[in-house]
Amino acid sequence: MPARFHLNYGQKLFLLATLPLILTALAISVVVTLESRQMAEREIETLEAQLIAAKRAELKNYISIARTAFVNIYGRAAPDDREAMQQVSQILAAMLYGQDGYFFVFDYDGTNLVSPRRTELIGRDWTGLEDSSGVPVTNELIRLARSGGGYHSFIWPKPSTGERTQMVAYVIGLQDWRWAIGTGVFIDDVIAAVAASRQQVETRVQRTFFFIGGATILALVFVFVTGLFITIRERRLADAKLKRLTQRVFDAQEEERGRVARELHDGISQILVGVRYALETARRRLATGDARAGDTLDRGALHLSTAIQEVRRISRDLRPGALDDLGLGPALKALSEDFGRRTGIVTEFDTVVFRNRLDDEAKIALYRVAQEALTNIERHSGATRVHIDLRGHASGGTLRITDNGCGIDTARAGAGGGLGLRNMQERIEQIDGSLTIRSTSEGTEIAATVPLTHLLTPQGQSETVPETKRATA
Repeated sequence: MPARFHLNYGQKLFLLATLPLILTALAISVVVTLESRQMAEREIETLEAQLIAAKRAELKNYISIARTAFVNIYGRAAPDDREAMQQVSQILAAMLYGQDGYFFVFDYDGTNLVSPRRTELIGRDWTGLEDSSGVPVTNELIRLARSGGGYHSFIWPKPSTGERTQMVAYVIGLQDWRWAIGTGVFIDDVIAAVAASRQQVETRVQRTFFFIGGATILALVFVFVTGLFITIRERRLADAKLKRLTQRVFDAQEEERGRVARELHDGISQILVGVRYALETARRRLATGDARAGDTLDRGALHLSTAIQEVRRISRDLRPGALDDLGLGPALKALSEDFGRRTGIVTEFDTVVFRNRLDDEAKIALYRVAQEALTNIERHSGATRVHIDLRGHASGGTLRITDNGCGIDTARAGAGGGLGLRNMQERIEQIDGSLTIRSTSEGTEIAATVPLTHLLTPQGQSETVPETKRATA
């Protein structure tokens, strides 16, 4: 018969402790890596856009300076004034800046008229010229000039080094002379800065990954050593009496289960805190170089603690059991009572008997509307009294919430308002209902109506329901 493989207590404990730890560490590594790269990519894209925008503004300024230099000559010249054209060409050819900056001129037929740093281009027809990647150069510059001006990016030899690199050009048109006048700047420095930023991101991600991996290995070693110790101790106790051995094993199991549970909790918490600290420190220091990074980090940690408390509170409010077990009416009543106790605002809740019952989708939507409305009242209204009314009618069902607060901007509310108002609007729209907000300086009324399609006929009930019976919506 084939031998069966049995795990002893230490091996089972080690397996039980390590598998969740490894899976958690792997999940954390993946999430941190993805989030870090996405956040860094957004920062890099913003940086690149800012640098390109600065280059474009610089080009526009150069063209403006050049235009100022020849505008008087061009303004007095006729369309066929060769002497004026010669003067403007000489002015542009002399306007060099930096190591690679110069002005170029093409006529609308594609002939180069001015190119001081690449004189071999002058006097030749360059119609159809493309760069090394197949991007049209001359034709596109002329097209932009004909339309009034614009930017164009292509690969072009850098005069100072002869290397081909990306160039951004800005061109305008002198329509009387049929000239395209432009200048360009090379953005190899921008490309290098973006590449360096991406390399820093990869280094940061690798460092974080190694940190998580190192912490996980240390935890695994600790668990392994602990499991080994337990195994050795069990073997030393093998000769003891069966009853004492059994009792000791049970005691050790309970003790170790509690200890492993604490270690998992504390270990994972420390890893998360370490990851957060490393990411925040790296991001702040690399982004700003501010020596007060520690103070900023303290504030961030305080905010994170506050967020954790908020998550706990939200988790309790995600879906109350009364909504599923008892219905919308009791759930709203419990919500209003809790709101009144917590805030000190006098809160009243009224409902009438529904001849039909709300389906799950409508119940959830109306409950969320009530939550959002009470949150807004607590934070912004300054109200001392709130009234919640839930009732069914011939058109469907309506939840009405009124307060005696300072009111809200009705124009803002109609345009979508803040996040809370938008959430209420979207929830009601998803069930084909309507949300109405009426507000004055004396208070606000929010009415959410769901259509009859979300009211289901109760089974086993007659059309007439005793007035003493409370409805379950």
